[in-house]
Amino acid sequence: MNLLGEQLIEEGYDVVMTREPGGIMISEKIRNIILNNEHTMMESRTEALLYAAARRQHLVEKILPALEAGKIVICDRFIDSSLAYQGFARGIGVEEIWAINKFAIGETMPEKTVLFDVDPEVGLSRINAHKDREKNRLDVENLAFHQKVRAGYLSLVERYPERIQVIDASQPLEKVLEETYRVIKQELEIIR
Repeated sequence: MNLLGEQLIEEGYDVVMTREPGGIMISEKIRNIILNNEHTMMESRTEALLYAAARRQHLVEKILPALEAGKIVICDRFIDSSLAYQGFARGIGVEEIWAINKFAIGETMPEKTVLFDVDPEVGLSRINAHKDREKNRLDVENLAFHQKVRAGYLSLVERYPERIQVIDASQPLEKVLEETYRVIKQELEIIR
């Protein structure tokens, strides 16, 4: 996200980079609750509702004002993450999670979602290789959970092929960035 944002800023685009859950004070506090390794007893629907609450506050406080000001918003995760993690992998149901989040986001949807697809074993090994990286409650879930998450994301690609673009994240970083940049630049040409 940062490399893409920096590249677009260098080209003169007005870019806001943010993340979910988080991005603003209230949502960062909710993030700390959701992802805290001590909260392993958190029930799946509670988790889903907290994500939706964090998303709503982030949307009204940061994303919508940036969009209304004509800025490009690059967000590390949004609604598709909840659909894949809580709807699919946690087994709550994609439609149920969609309903919760529809209430939270109204009509605001990403113009384009980039899915960085990688085998869960590779993803987990990358997490473990970065000693300084935070390891949150979701990172320490078992491999089967992460395989369900990936399957959930791939089912969303089938459902929303016009919005979600898959990029093979097993490639070198430079190649992933190059493909991501191409996808985003194409989208910027369409919406401008």
